[in-house]
Amino acid sequence: MPDRFTGKAVLVTGGGSGIGRAVALAFAREGARVAVAGRTPAALDATVGLVAAGGGTAVALTADITRGPDAERMVAEAVARLGGLDVAVNGVGVLLAPGPVGDMAEDAWRHTVDTNLTGLWLSMKYEIAHMRGHGGGAIVNIASTIGAHRRAAGLGAYAATKAAVSALTRNAALDHIADGVRINAVSPGPVDTPMSTRPGETPAAKAARLREQIPLGRAASTAEVAAAVLHLAAPEAAATVGTDLVLDGGATA
Repeated sequence: MPDRFTGKAVLVTGGGSGIGRAVALAFAREGARVAVAGRTPAALDATVGLVAAGGGTAVALTADITRGPDAERMVAEAVARLGGLDVAVNGVGVLLAPGPVGDMAEDAWRHTVDTNLTGLWLSMKYEIAHMRGHGGGAIVNIASTIGAHRRAAGLGAYAATKAAVSALTRNAALDHIADGVRINAVSPGPVDTPMSTRPGETPAAKAARLREQIPLGRAASTAEVAAAVLHLAAPEAAATVGTDLVLDGGATA
Protein backbone atom coordinates (compact mmCIF):
# COMPACT_ATOMS: atom_id res chain seq x y z
CA MET A 1 0.00 0.00 0.00
CA PRO A 2 2.49 2.62 -1.16
CA ASP A 3 0.08 5.56 -1.03
CA ARG A 4 -1.49 5.18 2.44
CA PHE A 5 0.00 8.49 3.55
CA THR A 6 -0.03 10.50 0.34
CA GLY A 7 -0.68 14.14 1.22
CA LYS A 8 -0.33 13.53 4.96
CA ALA A 9 1.89 15.59 7.28
CA VAL A 10 4.01 13.57 9.70
CA LEU A 11 6.26 14.67 12.58
CA VAL A 12 8.94 12.23 13.82
CA THR A 13 10.91 13.10 16.95
CA GLY A 14 14.27 11.38 17.22
CA GLY A 15 14.36 11.33 13.44
CA GLY A 16 18.10 11.78 13.12
CA SER A 17 19.09 8.14 13.53
CA GLY A 18 18.03 4.56 14.23
CA ILE A 19 14.33 3.82 14.50
CA GLY A 20 13.33 7.45 14.03
CA ARG A 21 15.22 7.74 10.75
CA ALA A 22 13.73 4.47 9.47
CA VAL A 23 10.23 5.69 10.39
CA ALA A 24 10.75 8.99 8.59
CA LEU A 25 12.01 7.24 5.44
CA ALA A 26 9.10 4.78 5.50
CA PHE A 27 6.47 7.53 5.75
CA ALA A 28 8.16 9.49 2.95
CA ARG A 29 8.18 6.42 0.69
CA GLU A 30 4.41 6.22 1.17
CA GLY A 31 3.85 9.80 0.12
CA ALA A 32 3.92 11.76 3.38
CA ARG A 33 5.54 15.12 3.96
CA VAL A 34 7.82 14.57 6.95
CA ALA A 35 9.36 16.77 9.64
CA VAL A 36 12.20 15.18 11.60
CA ALA A 37 13.03 16.68 14.98
CA GLY A 38 15.88 16.29 17.44
CA ARG A 39 18.87 17.97 19.05
CA THR A 40 21.56 17.32 16.42
CA PRO A 41 21.20 19.35 13.22
CA ALA A 42 23.75 17.32 11.23
CA ALA A 43 21.93 14.05 11.92
CA LEU A 44 18.56 15.56 11.02
CA ASP A 45 19.98 17.02 7.81
CA ALA A 46 21.33 13.58 6.90
CA THR A 47 17.83 12.10 7.25
CA VAL A 48 16.36 14.91 5.15
CA GLY A 49 18.98 14.18 2.50
CA LEU A 50 18.08 10.48 2.44
CA VAL A 51 14.39 11.34 2.07
CA ALA A 52 15.17 13.73 -0.77
CA ALA A 53 17.35 11.14 -2.49
CA GLY A 54 14.35 8.84 -2.54
CA GLY A 55 12.15 11.51 -4.08
CA GLY A 56 10.39 12.47 -0.87
CA THR A 57 9.83 15.70 1.04
CA ALA A 58 11.25 16.35 4.52
CA VAL A 59 12.29 19.23 6.75
CA ALA A 60 14.54 19.31 9.82
CA LEU A 61 13.50 20.90 13.12
CA THR A 62 16.09 21.33 15.85
CA ALA A 63 14.44 21.11 19.27
CA ASP A 64 15.07 20.07 22.86
CA ILE A 65 11.79 18.38 23.74
CA THR A 66 12.60 18.34 27.45
CA ARG A 67 11.74 22.06 27.47
CA GLY A 68 8.10 23.03 27.07
CA PRO A 69 8.67 26.10 24.87
CA ASP A 70 10.86 24.05 22.52
CA ALA A 71 8.27 21.27 22.25
CA GLU A 72 5.53 23.80 21.56
CA ARG A 73 7.66 25.56 18.93
CA MET A 74 8.57 22.23 17.32
CA VAL A 75 4.92 21.32 16.75
CA ALA A 76 4.04 24.83 15.56
CA GLU A 77 6.92 24.80 13.05
CA ALA A 78 5.97 21.33 11.82
CA VAL A 79 2.41 22.51 11.21
CA ALA A 80 3.59 25.67 9.46
CA ARG A 81 6.15 23.96 7.22
CA LEU A 82 4.10 20.86 6.40
CA GLY A 83 0.71 22.53 6.14
CA GLY A 84 -0.79 20.59 9.05
CA LEU A 85 -0.17 17.59 11.28
CA ASP A 86 -1.87 14.26 10.66
CA VAL A 87 0.55 11.83 12.35
CA ALA A 88 3.15 12.20 15.09
CA VAL A 89 5.71 9.57 16.08
CA ASN A 90 7.50 10.21 19.36
CA GLY A 91 10.78 8.32 19.16
CA VAL A 92 13.32 10.30 21.18
CA GLY A 93 15.04 8.08 23.74
CA VAL A 94 18.29 7.70 25.66
CA LEU A 95 19.94 4.86 27.55
CA LEU A 96 22.46 6.30 30.00
CA ALA A 97 24.81 4.96 32.67
CA PRO A 98 23.72 1.30 32.91
CA GLY A 99 24.25 -0.07 36.39
CA PRO A 100 22.49 -0.86 39.66
CA VAL A 101 19.80 1.55 40.82
CA GLY A 102 21.71 2.24 44.04
CA ASP A 103 24.77 3.38 42.10
CA MET A 104 22.99 5.63 39.62
CA ALA A 105 23.99 9.29 39.50
CA GLU A 106 21.17 11.75 40.04
CA ASP A 107 21.94 13.70 36.88
CA ALA A 108 21.79 10.50 34.78
CA TRP A 109 18.42 9.61 36.32
CA ARG A 110 17.01 13.07 35.70
CA HIS A 111 18.28 13.24 32.12
CA THR A 112 16.77 9.84 31.33
CA VAL A 113 13.40 10.78 32.83
CA ASP A 114 13.41 14.23 31.24
CA THR A 115 14.14 12.84 27.79
CA ASN A 116 12.26 9.54 27.66
CA LEU A 117 9.16 10.52 29.64
CA THR A 118 8.78 14.26 30.19
CA GLY A 119 9.93 15.07 26.66
CA LEU A 120 7.50 12.56 25.20
CA TRP A 121 4.65 13.96 27.30
CA LEU A 122 5.45 17.53 26.24
CA SER A 123 5.55 16.47 22.59
CA MET A 124 2.19 14.70 22.91
CA LYS A 125 0.68 17.66 24.75
CA TYR A 126 1.25 20.02 21.82
CA GLU A 127 0.59 17.41 19.14
CA ILE A 128 -2.79 16.70 20.73
CA ALA A 129 -3.53 20.40 21.12
CA HIS A 130 -3.22 20.84 17.35
CA MET A 131 -4.90 17.61 16.28
CA ARG A 132 -7.97 17.95 18.48
CA GLY A 133 -8.79 21.26 16.83
CA HIS A 134 -8.07 20.15 13.26
CA GLY A 135 -10.00 16.95 12.63
CA GLY A 136 -7.93 14.54 14.73
CA GLY A 137 -4.89 12.45 13.91
CA ALA A 138 -2.76 9.52 14.99
CA ILE A 139 0.10 9.41 17.49
CA VAL A 140 2.50 6.49 17.91
CA ASN A 141 4.92 6.43 20.84
CA ILE A 142 8.06 4.31 20.92
CA ALA A 143 8.16 2.41 24.21
CA SER A 144 10.18 -0.79 24.84
CA THR A 145 9.74 -4.34 26.02
CA ILE A 146 12.13 -3.37 28.85
CA GLY A 147 9.84 -1.87 31.44
CA ALA A 148 6.22 -2.81 30.85
CA HIS A 149 6.89 -6.30 29.46
CA ARG A 150 10.15 -7.52 30.98
CA ARG A 151 12.88 -6.47 33.35
CA ALA A 152 16.62 -6.05 32.73
CA ALA A 153 19.18 -5.74 35.50
CA GLY A 154 21.16 -2.53 35.37
CA LEU A 155 18.60 -0.59 33.32
CA GLY A 156 16.37 0.77 36.08
CA ALA A 157 15.99 4.33 34.79
CA TYR A 158 15.38 3.24 31.21
CA ALA A 159 12.91 0.56 32.30
CA ALA A 160 11.02 2.96 34.55
CA THR A 161 10.62 5.55 31.81
CA LYS A 162 9.59 3.08 29.12
CA ALA A 163 7.03 1.42 31.40
CA ALA A 164 5.68 4.89 32.07
CA VAL A 165 5.50 5.61 28.32
CA SER A 166 3.34 2.50 27.88
CA ALA A 167 1.03 3.55 30.72
CA LEU A 168 0.87 7.17 29.55
CA THR A 169 0.01 6.01 26.03
CA ARG A 170 -2.95 3.95 27.25
CA ASN A 171 -4.30 6.73 29.45
CA ALA A 172 -3.85 9.39 26.78
CA ALA A 173 -5.63 7.14 24.28
CA LEU A 174 -8.69 7.03 26.53
CA ASP A 175 -8.52 10.74 27.26
CA HIS A 176 -8.43 11.83 23.62
CA ILE A 177 -10.15 9.30 21.39
CA ALA A 178 -13.31 11.40 21.66
CA ASP A 179 -11.26 14.27 20.21
CA GLY A 180 -10.46 12.13 17.17
CA VAL A 181 -6.86 11.58 18.27
CA ARG A 182 -5.88 7.91 18.13
CA ILE A 183 -2.87 7.05 20.31
CA ASN A 184 -0.88 3.79 20.41
CA ALA A 185 2.64 2.56 21.15
CA VAL A 186 5.18 0.14 19.73
CA SER A 187 7.42 -1.74 22.20
CA PRO A 188 10.45 -3.13 20.38
CA GLY A 189 12.71 -5.72 21.90
CA PRO A 190 16.33 -5.71 20.71
CA VAL A 191 16.68 -3.76 17.47
CA ASP A 192 19.69 -3.83 15.19
CA THR A 193 21.05 -0.42 16.25
CA PRO A 194 24.15 0.61 18.23
CA MET A 195 21.97 0.88 21.37
CA SER A 196 21.49 -2.92 21.37
CA THR A 197 25.25 -3.59 21.37
CA ARG A 198 26.92 -4.12 24.73
CA PRO A 199 30.22 -2.33 25.47
CA GLY A 200 33.10 -4.18 23.79
CA GLU A 201 30.78 -6.71 22.13
CA THR A 202 31.79 -7.97 18.69
CA PRO A 203 29.18 -8.42 15.95
CA ALA A 204 29.60 -12.21 16.17
CA ALA A 205 29.14 -12.23 19.94
CA LYS A 206 26.09 -10.00 19.64
CA ALA A 207 24.51 -12.27 17.02
CA ALA A 208 25.14 -15.34 19.20
CA ARG A 209 23.61 -13.65 22.25
CA LEU A 210 20.50 -12.63 20.34
CA ARG A 211 20.07 -16.10 18.84
CA GLU A 212 19.98 -17.47 22.38
CA GLN A 213 17.65 -14.80 23.79
CA ILE A 214 15.12 -14.42 20.98
CA PRO A 215 13.02 -17.28 19.57
CA LEU A 216 13.14 -15.64 16.14
CA GLY A 217 16.92 -15.89 16.36
CA ARG A 218 17.78 -12.27 15.64
CA ALA A 219 17.04 -8.68 16.51
CA ALA A 220 14.38 -6.75 14.62
CA SER A 221 15.50 -4.37 11.92
CA THR A 222 14.66 -0.69 12.10
CA ALA A 223 12.60 -1.19 8.94
CA GLU A 224 10.46 -3.79 10.72
CA VAL A 225 9.82 -1.41 13.61
CA ALA A 226 8.94 1.31 11.12
CA ALA A 227 6.44 -1.01 9.42
CA ALA A 228 4.69 -1.56 12.77
CA VAL A 229 4.55 2.19 13.38
CA LEU A 230 3.05 2.84 9.96
CA HIS A 231 0.44 0.14 10.50
CA LEU A 232 -0.73 1.75 13.75
CA ALA A 233 -0.90 5.17 12.09
CA ALA A 234 -2.68 3.94 8.96
CA PRO A 235 -6.41 3.97 8.15
CA GLU A 236 -6.65 0.17 8.41
CA ALA A 237 -5.88 0.46 12.13
CA ALA A 238 -8.73 2.90 12.79
CA ALA A 239 -10.19 0.69 15.53
CA THR A 240 -6.81 0.23 17.28
CA VAL A 241 -6.76 2.53 20.30
CA GLY A 242 -4.46 2.42 23.33
CA THR A 243 -2.54 -0.68 22.30
CA ASP A 244 1.12 -1.38 23.03
CA LEU A 245 2.35 -3.50 20.12
CA VAL A 246 5.21 -5.77 21.17
CA LEU A 247 7.81 -6.43 18.47
CA ASP A 248 10.41 -8.75 19.98
CA GLY A 249 10.64 -11.95 17.96
CA GLY A 250 8.78 -13.92 20.62
CA ALA A 251 11.06 -13.07 23.55
CA THR A 252 8.15 -12.18 25.84
CA ALA A 253 5.65 -14.67 24.42
